Amino acid sequence: MDRALFGPAGNCDRFYADGNKHSIEAFKWLYDNGIDAYEYQCGNGIRTKLETFVKLGEEARKFNIALSLHAPYYISLSGVEEDKRLKSLDYIKASVDAAEALGADRVVIHTGSAAKISREEALSLAKDTILRTLDMLGETGVTLCLETMGKKNQLGTLEEVVKLCSVDKRLSPCVDFGHLNARDVGGVFVTKDDYLRVFDFIGEKLGKDKAKHLHCHFSKIEYTNQGEKKHLTFEDNEFGPDFEPLCEAIAREGLCPRIICESAGTQADDALAMKKSYLRYYS
Repeated sequence: MDRALFGPAGNCDRFYADGNKHSIEAFKWLYDNGIDAYEYQCGNGIRTKLETFVKLGEEARKFNIALSLHAPYYISLSGVEEDKRLKSLDYIKASVDAAEALGADRVVIHTGSAAKISREEALSLAKDTILRTLDMLGETGVTLCLETMGKKNQLGTLEEVVKLCSVDKRLSPCVDFGHLNARDVGGVFVTKDDYLRVFDFIGEKLGKDKAKHLHCHFSKIEYTNQGEKKHLTFEDNEFGPDFEPLCEAIAREGLCPRIICESAGTQADDALAMKKSYLRYYS
């Protein structure tokens, strides 16, 4: 049966507390802990050699861990300085090369800023960057997942991301529920229907298969009136959002997202908590 997958963004504190030192050890550790996905973090740049990515991927496949890769944070699809914006093509190409070596099928990309220009201008620039990128990449087995963002001055509402993803089948949203909650200053996701509206909207605009197999990020996030401030853990009871209604929603509707947890230091433990919540609806 096709089911949702859950995993961490990078290695959590307990991974190292258990005596592990290198990411090559992560996949057996995840398997032993009942976790089935992993997002390799390249937020500060592609600093790992391609041959190392190959070895990591081989190890992940031994333990049936689904892999994705997070591209560098400094990519800006909507940058107003053209030279800097078009450097994003090189950064995305390097990320896709790394993902292919790793055996990851998804690369997560931040969409950029809308601080100094109108949202319409930012969207137009991002679309141009994406189209140039796709022309450069050609056919690839890697899906580019454009992420919803958590600050109000960033490009990356759900509607903006879906509009960008509509330009090509090689694009798909990465819905970060914590980001969406933070940018609207909380209270966005309270019931399972609140979560289902996201999947329904994506299904309507991009097709049911992309909605069913959506790539997601989840964490509780502290926010201000400008949106995201910092990532928290599931111990937080103030900022949210709550993961239980999401788990109920995807289980009840037979959805199969891959949910990557970005909690601060407890991402694997919190991913496992989500998986256990989700599986309770099948018992």
